[in-house]
Amino acid sequence: MAQIKGTDVSVGYEKRIVAGGINFEINEGDYLYIVGENGSGKSTFMKCVLGLEKPVSGSIVYGDGLKQKEIGYLPQQSYIQRDFPATVSEIVISGCLNKLGFRPFFGKKEKERAKEAMEKLEITDLAKRSYPELSGGQQQRVLLARALCATGKVLLLDEPVAGLDPYAQEQLYTLIYRINKEEKITIIMVSHDLEAAKKYATHILHIGGEKCVFCTKHEFIKENGGCLF
Repeated sequence: MAQIKGTDVSVGYEKRIVAGGINFEINEGDYLYIVGENGSGKSTFMKCVLGLEKPVSGSIVYGDGLKQKEIGYLPQQSYIQRDFPATVSEIVISGCLNKLGFRPFFGKKEKERAKEAMEKLEITDLAKRSYPELSGGQQQRVLLARALCATGKVLLLDEPVAGLDPYAQEQLYTLIYRINKEEKITIIMVSHDLEAAKKYATHILHIGGEKCVFCTKHEFIKENGGCLF
């Protein structure tokens, strides 16, 4: 069974539907780009996938042994978050909170997981640095490492390169792609970057209006005459 499957999903605000007819099936190792105009319901859809909100109609179910708490989430970063007074290592290991159960402190297992996540995101040398002192690209790596601590299966990323310079964007894209390929972690990403979608995605979900489209990247490009749009 698919890791995440949606059937006739509609999303919206205060029961007002902004996107409907969403049918999709995400399997282990997929790299899904969610694209669409501003206000089309992309971020709301992500929250429904996470279980933070309920669809207006339809259903989203987890399969393949996936549990809600096993999904790592990197939301859009706010200005308040950028000034959060903590060290890099403190922020990264906080991604393991859902694994503590009734234990009050992080143990050896969580510390090792945080260490591995920092190594994968190439931020080990920043471990003792204060988060607000970092560049935008470094901060996004820290938050991605935090999300990685929460999962070994699925990462949901909401505009992860927003506000970064082109060099930092490409570095982050490369690291995310490596995680997808080497760790076999499913990536679901909201993005306006169509060139990156063409380069990295396996599937495209175009959200907006009454009819949404889900298919492989190659099917989408073929349908649109060699372009994503």
